[in-house]
Amino acid sequence: MFAVIFRAKTGVQDRQYSEMVAVMRDLAFDKYGCLDFIAVTEGEQEIAISYWASEDDIQRWHKDSQHAIAQQFGREKWYASYTVQVVEVKRQYSFNE
Repeated sequence: MFAVIFRAKTGVQDRQYSEMVAVMRDLAFDKYGCLDFIAVTEGEQEIAISYWASEDDIQRWHKDSQHAIAQQFGREKWYASYTVQVVEVKRQYSFNE
């Protein structure tokens, strides 16, 4: 399993941002096999972590034309800055799930 960690300093997150987030989330799950997605915003900081079965799924998602448009808007107005990390989950354990 792999995870994509998106950390950002937010910019102007308007109604269009909220609508695009919903579309991108559905696209990731329905077309590219995203396993889970969690996002939290605190002040000007946002972190989103998505989980994927393979790096190929992540690459296909990254190259999607609708995702490219969302990325462009992100750079132009929704985020002041961001960092993306793709990591492999080596071990996982849970309590009381």
